[in-house]
Amino acid sequence: MSLAYFKRYRMEISLTGWLFPCPALPPHYSLLPWDEDLLEAHSDAKYVSFQHEIDATVFPCLGQREGCQRLMAEIAHRDTFVPEATWLLGHRRSRGEPLGYCGTIQGIRGDRGFGAVQNLGIIPGHRGQGLGTSLLMRAMQGFRSVGLRRAYLEVTADNERAVRLYRRLGFRKTKTLYKAVEVAYA
Repeated sequence: MSLAYFKRYRMEISLTGWLFPCPALPPHYSLLPWDEDLLEAHSDAKYVSFQHEIDATVFPCLGQREGCQRLMAEIAHRDTFVPEATWLLGHRRSRGEPLGYCGTIQGIRGDRGFGAVQNLGIIPGHRGQGLGTSLLMRAMQGFRSVGLRRAYLEVTADNERAVRLYRRLGFRKTKTLYKAVEVAYA
């Protein structure tokens, strides 16, 4: 085992003065507000979104179905959990087909009264359609609805697609962090 260091950015945005309009979803997609009965669906969407991504190396629980279940339960049962900023993305290929889940975002009340985005994820077959933007905008609306004036998230610097999304939506880097992770080299 060896230690590897991953560069991460803390990015922040003001929630005052901007309306955070949620773009229209493509056909067959829907956003579902937090419901305790959807905890497992959030966990599964999180797992499929992150299992093969760099964040599963930085945070090994994201690369394991059970780890995602534990993490989702921990987030949802914190006293700082913000249900209004927690959304699940559903997809149905055609009418009458059961709803599948393809994205998730969670929000908590973070340090200094900020909204803190937790684990925005879209599963691979659904990326590139503006779905992450929709989830993030809904979370920002949720933070504002409970009186929070700023929000932040942390992102692994090598996740260039996510960094570009956050910058495009108005998030600004406020700090660079390094996460030490034990990795096994074959």
